[in-house]
Amino acid sequence: MPYQCEIQEQSAQPVLSIRTKTSIQELPKVLGEAYRTIAEFLGKSGEQPSGPPFAAYYNMDMQNLDVEAGFPVSHVVAGQGDVQASEIPAGKFATTLHTGPYSDIEPAYQALTKWIDENGHQPAGVAYEMYLNDPAVTPAQELLTRILMPLK
Repeated sequence: MPYQCEIQEQSAQPVLSIRTKTSIQELPKVLGEAYRTIAEFLGKSGEQPSGPPFAAYYNMDMQNLDVEAGFPVSHVVAGQGDVQASEIPAGKFATTLHTGPYSDIEPAYQALTKWIDENGHQPAGVAYEMYLNDPAVTPAQELLTRILMPLK
């Protein structure tokens, strides 16, 4: 699948999130639990997400992933317990859109990483995935995932 890559400038985005460590095998369960916990917290707080859920990957150790899962919010909302206020930082991001199962996303990362290198940019470390549709109601082949990599 050919991937269209581009640069996007973004403002800082407040989020509510849970940061944890997990293996790639447990990732779907861990993300699902985190999103449910945050959605319940938002509901009790009278708040709503301002966009689709995301995951931030702070490393790529498949047996000990350092991952943050959450939702963007329209303003800073105080967290509680495991649910914490955080932000996706402002800056320049390289981005591409993956269509298909989450398990088939690796070629999108390869294409984005190659594009970053070929265009003289340097990634800043964290990789973000924005899940643009709901896997509970969307066929796996139609899932849309926006990948964003901050640039130095």
